[in-house]
Amino acid sequence: MIPDPVIIWEWLAFAVRWTHVITAVAWIGSSFYFIALDLGLQKTPGMPKGAHGEEWQVHGGGFYHVQKYLVAPERMPEHLTWFKWESYSTWLSGAALLMVTYWAGANLFLIDPAKADLATWQAILVSGGSLAIGWLIYDGLCKSPLGQRPTVLMLLLFVALVVMGWGYDQIFTGRAALLHLGAFTATIMTANVFLIIMPNQRIVVADLKAGRAPDPKYGKIAKLRSTHNNYLTLPVIFLMLSNHYPLAFASQYNWLIAALIFLMGVTIRHFFNTMHARKGYQWWTWAVTAMLFVAIMWISSIGLNQDTYEDAMARPFTPSEAQFANAEGFEEVTSTIIGRCSMCHAREPVWEGIYHAPRGLFLETPTDVARAARLIYVQAGLTDAMPPANITGMEDDERRKIIRWFRKVGAFGVAGL
Repeated sequence: MIPDPVIIWEWLAFAVRWTHVITAVAWIGSSFYFIALDLGLQKTPGMPKGAHGEEWQVHGGGFYHVQKYLVAPERMPEHLTWFKWESYSTWLSGAALLMVTYWAGANLFLIDPAKADLATWQAILVSGGSLAIGWLIYDGLCKSPLGQRPTVLMLLLFVALVVMGWGYDQIFTGRAALLHLGAFTATIMTANVFLIIMPNQRIVVADLKAGRAPDPKYGKIAKLRSTHNNYLTLPVIFLMLSNHYPLAFASQYNWLIAALIFLMGVTIRHFFNTMHARKGYQWWTWAVTAMLFVAIMWISSIGLNQDTYEDAMARPFTPSEAQFANAEGFEEVTSTIIGRCSMCHAREPVWEGIYHAPRGLFLETPTDVARAARLIYVQAGLTDAMPPANITGMEDDERRKIIRWFRKVGAFGVAGL
């Protein structure tokens, strides 16, 4: 028996997401480790020539003696471990997840017709093109004279990220806007490793093997990019998780929330960077971080960015939605979904304890149902994941009708992916 193509697609998406999480843990873990190691290095008597500092560590029942050379040791060791694939794998798996979720599911997750009525190919072009253009702008700033003024450069980078967040929100859905801001930032971080840090390291290694004295400038350039990566890590994690929390992405001020998150990333990392450098505990950073978080909670409460029920009822079907709206059984399925799901998945939920539609997904109008066809098919047709614990009593026959309706269009209908 050939598996349902949607089942294959769902498992593919799960596998890609799993891979992305694993590689991200590896990259972030190694990044945090080396930042802490670098800041904790100490100069001690008897260090080899050219050594900048050393550190003794204990882990797993053994002791580790680590020494750092700012440029390079006098002799290249036989074995040299390069830390790069953690970064590359995280970006590649993230790009694949972006394609699987937002490009293939553009009708539901990427395009917001109320903001910009884009064709799928246009939305994908903006999505991918903005990541490449963003890197070129950032790289140009770093290579300009501003590269010699790291504080000013960091402030400009912050302004650029805020502008990009605002720009994304003018075009895409709220969840796609924050996700793309995270992808934009992650692209800068991985490109730093792939195009700047690693090539510079290879130049140093080549000079050393050829008996030439390596130029210290390459280490200085790599250090600048590595510092940027250090402060951008925590905001990227937040932005990647934000699509699960409507209060973060569904606010009309989600770009401002993202801006404050970038500031929180700075305050949190400053505390730990200072601590690892043995310069004391900057407890004031916790107070600032808490105030920023309170500001974020307040901002999220003053304006959810969503259409009204009346607007949704009046909005015509897009071509991809029309496929499902015209399929046999749509009216019956719509009645079932509105009756079983809309008490939670509504613009103004009425279920006790639910204040915002889970995942920002609305299921209270025909256009809502047509737009979420694949999710309904998977969550309430193929499986009984929804409603949770079948709390509204959806019957097996209703689930079978959902399956038959969806398959009338075909598993690979435009809105079906």
